[in-house]
Amino acid sequence: MHKVISFYINLINETLKERVVKKEPANLYEPIDYTLKLGGKRIRPALLMLANNLFDGNDKTALNSALAIEIFHNFTLLHDDIMDEAPLRRGKPSVYKKWNTNVAILSGDVMLIESIQLLSKKNHPNLHQVLSIFNTTAIQVCEGQQLDMDFEELPNVSIDDYLKMIELKTAVLLGASLKIGAVISHASSDNSHHIYEFGKNLGIAFQLMDDILDLYGDPEKVGKRIGGDVISNKKTYLLLKAQELATGKAKKDLEFCLSSIVLDDNTKIEKVKSIFNTLNIKKLALEEMNLFYNTAISHLDSVDANESKKMVFEQFAKGLMKRDN
Repeated sequence: MHKVISFYINLINETLKERVVKKEPANLYEPIDYTLKLGGKRIRPALLMLANNLFDGNDKTALNSALAIEIFHNFTLLHDDIMDEAPLRRGKPSVYKKWNTNVAILSGDVMLIESIQLLSKKNHPNLHQVLSIFNTTAIQVCEGQQLDMDFEELPNVSIDDYLKMIELKTAVLLGASLKIGAVISHASSDNSHHIYEFGKNLGIAFQLMDDILDLYGDPEKVGKRIGGDVISNKKTYLLLKAQELATGKAKKDLEFCLSSIVLDDNTKIEKVKSIFNTLNIKKLALEEMNLFYNTAISHLDSVDANESKKMVFEQFAKGLMKRDN
């Protein structure tokens, strides 16, 4: 991680520790404090600060907006855990498990409102634009989550639909973090557009790499069990591409793997991986990922700013995509 990004991550962590936390009602505010203390990479707020710095903005002016983005992101996780029935978050009980579902909903609502309060705190000339970007993105993230849930029930999902879902659910918030940082520092509309597209396309590439690593990664380096998406029949780029290309025996074998109740997990992973290998799915997924990555870099190249500062973004992008596999 570049030292400038590390500096901003540490700044975000320290500022979050200094947050004044309301005490009453305890069941409303303690879950928020608990959530924010669970940690996280703090990449989105750090990128907002970095974009602000890229266009010679003031760190103090951008800090509240960066905190807003991080609190909003954690709000979405609080509600996602309820919808996904996920008992753990970062290795600890998720809020709805530690307290209850109603508490998690209400605490999440307060986090959303706190995000808007923080964005509004510095009454800079571009506040209206910042709020517009944030509100649009917040709605898009909800749309992406709904599409993700819809896909669980739909028998047929196209690759274009899947790419749109990960764009909305994951990538737009990365792009918006960068764009808000740019707007706060009075960057031109062209520069704000290009830095947004850099983040958005990088976010899509990151999610595609995640899909690939779930099956083809090293479990010790990836940090989770390999093949989890296969076991749960999750509609990833890999599976959708295989369903699009499979014919004859490969198609029948894949349908059997998806519907069988007798296959144990390891056998299912082995069989599906074998089908994917026959169809060259990993190579095709990497090509798709690289398409979005290269699009991101081309937008970064179009940003009119100090080249040494831009290099930090390129190094970050390379580091994000070169996760161990």
